[in-house]
Amino acid sequence: MTDNGPTLAQVGEFGVIDRLVADRRQPPAVTLGPGDDAAVLHGVTAVSTDMLVQDRHFRLDWSRPHDIGRKAIAQNAADIEAMGAVPTAFVVAFAAPPDTPAAAAQELSDGMWVEALRCGGGIAGGDLVSAPLWVISVTALGDLDGREPVRRDTAGPGQTVAVIGDLGTSAAGYALLDNGIDEHRELRDAHLVPRPPYGQGRVAADAGATAMTDISDGLLADLGHIAAASGVGIALSREALRTDHDLLADAAASVGRDGWEWVLGGGEEHALAAIFAGPVPAGWRVIGETTDGPSAVSVDGRPWHASAGWQSY
Repeated sequence: MTDNGPTLAQVGEFGVIDRLVADRRQPPAVTLGPGDDAAVLHGVTAVSTDMLVQDRHFRLDWSRPHDIGRKAIAQNAADIEAMGAVPTAFVVAFAAPPDTPAAAAQELSDGMWVEALRCGGGIAGGDLVSAPLWVISVTALGDLDGREPVRRDTAGPGQTVAVIGDLGTSAAGYALLDNGIDEHRELRDAHLVPRPPYGQGRVAADAGATAMTDISDGLLADLGHIAAASGVGIALSREALRTDHDLLADAAASVGRDGWEWVLGGGEEHALAAIFAGPVPAGWRVIGETTDGPSAVSVDGRPWHASAGWQSY
């Protein structure tokens, strides 16, 4: 067998992306290319895409097709929110085995429409194809409505780090489902159907957010992207996250886990995290501050050595 060099797993998701986009030249229509939660076209439209693969991102024995449809839209809408834009439309490609009941595809679509309407968008088109298992690919579009996009690389030192939305609930729900525990239904539901804080991306942008991201890979991982892109340090306080931790304490005890691992490394709730140079909008919770560096995230003044979040490979 020919040695083709390191594998995707060895290089890692972001290392692979760096290789794929290196030395590529974008046309004038692409005013913001790869490297953020979404691209921006013509300065007015935010565009993002993501996939869900059966048994990697969802399980048919845990989720109804309706729930899967809602999840597929929610995680893509959150990327649009993270740019300070408003979701407007989604284009969906769905692959499944030929013997999949047509009713399941209908239920999946119904769930997508429910979530799309919740965030202010609709399903504008898509594609169907045969495959050995379910794969759902969603492209989301959003309207910046005259605002500049809120990027990851524009935070400065001495600013406030704040979040809005749940932290750790999806990871807790996954652990409960994986261990066959029927208690804490609200946490299990949080894993099956995320609840992004729709509308708050625009609120943050209007409040002058200097950087923003949605929490998909985990709080530390996603804030780490802002730290690296902006060249700042981010110092978090566990005391400021105590309420999030305490809400998960019973669930953590039931599966023998540390709730901090979920709060700091869980992801998939698609909460929003933003950096503010001025006052923080109502409803947002201050959890830390940016510093002169190094470009990393610390917790109570120290590196966090437990799980830092989702890995694609």
